[in-house]
Amino acid sequence: MTNVPPTPSGLRGAVDLSSLVDRAQRPPQPGGAAAGGPGSGVAAGAPGSETGADLTVPSLVLDVTDQTFQDVLQLSTIVPVIVDIWAEWCGPCKQLSPILEQLTAEYDGRVLLAKVDADTNPQLVQAFQAQSIPTVAALIGGRPLGLFVGALPEAQVRDVYEQVLAAAAENGVSGRVTVDGAAAADAVEQGEPEPEPLPPHHQAAYDAIEQGDYATAIHEYKTAIAQDPHDQMAVAGLAQVSLLDRLNGRTADDIRAAAAAGTSDVQAQLAVADLDISGGHVDDAFGRLLDLVPTVFGDEREALRVRLVEYFELIGTEDPRVVAARRRLASALY
Repeated sequence: MTNVPPTPSGLRGAVDLSSLVDRAQRPPQPGGAAAGGPGSGVAAGAPGSETGADLTVPSLVLDVTDQTFQDVLQLSTIVPVIVDIWAEWCGPCKQLSPILEQLTAEYDGRVLLAKVDADTNPQLVQAFQAQSIPTVAALIGGRPLGLFVGALPEAQVRDVYEQVLAAAAENGVSGRVTVDGAAAADAVEQGEPEPEPLPPHHQAAYDAIEQGDYATAIHEYKTAIAQDPHDQMAVAGLAQVSLLDRLNGRTADDIRAAAAAGTSDVQAQLAVADLDISGGHVDDAFGRLLDLVPTVFGDEREALRVRLVEYFELIGTEDPRVVAARRRLASALY
């Protein structure tokens, strides 16, 4: 379901960011804030510093928008920047993002993570050709490099980081940044809340997912639901890990080929709908299964209904797409 991580020699400009790059490289207008200037949140290194050892940033994980992307381009001349294009409703994004954040912290200033909300930054989504999410790319010396699409296990993501660092070194980008201690202290003084610990079964499920043990994670979430049927976090978590389990070990090409060969094969269509959901193609997944509902009966219709309800939990019951799909499903069933 994901692209094979590239080797360092294969890390070449795979996406076209020319419009944003051109904008970022224009001379700053009077009163404007260039990267490293006032208002950017990035402190420039000492004169003559080429390694970036004296460069400070507010955090190793940066929320980036269409408007602030130029700052990230500047930073990528000092250290490689991993770009995570995600969305709040995307289940696989919630599995991948913590891995990216953890690894970025482990590399201690040798790499930065730029997070791009796909729902609010259409220019960057288009520029990175993010047809599915999560989409992960990199910037090295201002050059965009496609990495992979979809959620990967931690071990494979770590390999990608190593490959990016190797490619960066080949291109003379091997600096280091430090986190602005004053900014971190201010955050503590302002009372940023510590994340609440997960309930025991949720934590056990999360740990199992980290190890790629989806069966154990499914068991833990089912146990949590049995103890509290109103545990919506567990219901959503079960839907997410069930999706990962169904797609585990299968390739996108095989799934799509089977679906194309069997347009009325419910199991084949369920599998390709999983693939659509995992890549953020929500309307495609909904439409595919809803079109099938009126054409089948009995166990096959029930399988479609159950899978759609599972998707509703994944995306969020208040999402307009879910509201419309739920209405259409009810009409088809009753």
